[in-house]
Amino acid sequence: MPHTKTVQRFLHTNDEISTWVGKTAAWLIIILMGVVCIEVFKRYIMNMPTSWIFDLDNMLYGSLFMLCGAYTLAQNAHVRGDFLYSSMRPRTQATLDLVLYIVFFLPGIAALVYAGYFYAADSWRIAEHSNVTADGPPVYHFKSVIPIAGGLIMLQGIAEIVRCVVCLRTGEWPSRLKDVAEIDVIEEQLAHSEYVDEESRKIAIEGAQKIDEMARQRGMGGELNT
Repeated sequence: MPHTKTVQRFLHTNDEISTWVGKTAAWLIIILMGVVCIEVFKRYIMNMPTSWIFDLDNMLYGSLFMLCGAYTLAQNAHVRGDFLYSSMRPRTQATLDLVLYIVFFLPGIAALVYAGYFYAADSWRIAEHSNVTADGPPVYHFKSVIPIAGGLIMLQGIAEIVRCVVCLRTGEWPSRLKDVAEIDVIEEQLAHSEYVDEESRKIAIEGAQKIDEMARQRGMGGELNT
């Protein structure tokens, strides 16, 4: 059905945006690791500590944490108490999720974007610098990440609400954008192995796919067909 394809395209487009931002922001961990290693060397080997390194570490980690929020939501990977949730049928899950998104998620993230915007605007207006350490670095660019990250999470949250509505209508959760998973690594390793014959490779991949699907269905509360 045309409208179904349109909805699926909308969901996957949002997933792609969140995934691109999340994976791009993930490179900040490399920068953070480099900064920490250099500072450890300077502090303990050269006895030349940097006064503002603590602020820089906080800004890098905070930006990484916030900008990966939408990606985590797109992958349905946020921590939840799913002992009861995983045993529910998809429509029950969707009903619960929809209520929680409307009652808690939308007001909370809207408040984050609203407050974060003025928080960042004030910081830019006064060219704010950190007062945590001496000679603190500028923080207005870092505070701009708050409303940006909130906006991305809001966008992905709207996609999740649409997913709930689709599940309520069809009884099944719509697909998510496929990301690299453990099964992809297994297939890649087996494909280049010289010591595994084609039949054994096929059996191993099918077994891994079955385990992966069972774990996915259990996490989403779907029925397992054994």
